[in-house]
Amino acid sequence: MIEVVAISLENEMDLVLAHKRSMRVAEKLGLTTATQTTFATAVSEIARTVIEHTDNGNLVVGLEQHKLRYSLKAFISFGSSVRFTKADEGYYYAQKLVPEFSMTENAGTTFIEMKIGLPRSLRLDPSKINALKEYFVSEPPLNAYEEIKQRNLSLNKLAEEREEEIRRSKIVDEQKTEFISIASHEIKTPITIIKAYTQMVKKASADQCSDNVKSILEKVDQQSTKLLLLVQQLLDVSKMENGNLLYDMEETALNPFITDMVSVMKNILPGYTVITNLGENVQVNIDKIRMEQVFSNLLGNGAKYSAPNSTITISSVLTDGYVEICIADQGIGMSPTSIASIFKKFYRDKDVVKTHAGLGMGLYIASKIVTDHGGSIWAESEESVGSKFFFTIPLAKQAVVRSE
Repeated sequence: MIEVVAISLENEMDLVLAHKRSMRVAEKLGLTTATQTTFATAVSEIARTVIEHTDNGNLVVGLEQHKLRYSLKAFISFGSSVRFTKADEGYYYAQKLVPEFSMTENAGTTFIEMKIGLPRSLRLDPSKINALKEYFVSEPPLNAYEEIKQRNLSLNKLAEEREEEIRRSKIVDEQKTEFISIASHEIKTPITIIKAYTQMVKKASADQCSDNVKSILEKVDQQSTKLLLLVQQLLDVSKMENGNLLYDMEETALNPFITDMVSVMKNILPGYTVITNLGENVQVNIDKIRMEQVFSNLLGNGAKYSAPNSTITISSVLTDGYVEICIADQGIGMSPTSIASIFKKFYRDKDVVKTHAGLGMGLYIASKIVTDHGGSIWAESEESVGSKFFFTIPLAKQAVVRSE
């Protein structure tokens, strides 16, 4: 069937549209006034009967080709629970008006077809049919009701397309997460073995290797460590997406925890000065290993985008049942656009993609860990001046212990 006009049959206003549009299609085809009226009357009688029983009917008016002949066809569908009786006079009257009438049921839906054969003198061909279809696409609404109906239809179509896009995006994201998880597990084992053998060789041949070989072994060890870190980040992202990131919460004195962690990070970030300006020592409920990831990611991020010998400052203050921690650097800073996206998974600013290595996972992981601890995280920055990353942790008496 070649669709020309489609109308949903929901209420009495649609009955008016059904009659006028059917009449208009017959008129544009060049049928006689009597034939136009007969066809439109049959369509409106069935439409009226369907509307009296349900509000989920649909009408399509168009053309059907059989060999070299064309027929004007009305196709009406609705829920099969509707049953016509002798009281539905319009249903039986419509059968008398058109030469071809049929009703069928399939998969819970009832279909009514009405057809009138078109004379060959109309000389229909694909170009004339396309012109007919284009006419009704461009024709303005018959009334305010049809205009609103068309707008609602467009909005519903956009909403459906958006929902389908979200559904497909979710499937792709799930497949990507599964791939990351599997690939990371497979990669982690050989990297661990390479690192282990490298360390064994370093220890066994400490006095037997030249300085050049020692330098090579040290570089292999460092790069293996970097690879393991990347793989672990990928695994963490996978766990977060699947809701399997585990937390071992314990009450901890915050200031000693930060001080110990900074002493370790100073060895990892040689050439940078890390200073602390901590407020009151408070008790917090945290997973120490996961919270170390937060500090490690934020400090490492600050060092990555700052010049050597610059300073990174860690400070803390109490605020409304939370401790607010700030990590400030003297780096290249960020634009407002970047700040709005830096905590998104795999986000990397286009200005630093070619100059600084990374996969854009560190800040995403840090934000998820902070959120799971019951806190929040945000950033402030000024380009060419530096960035400040803030995050909060609830005090122990208000902290929510989360484990999955």
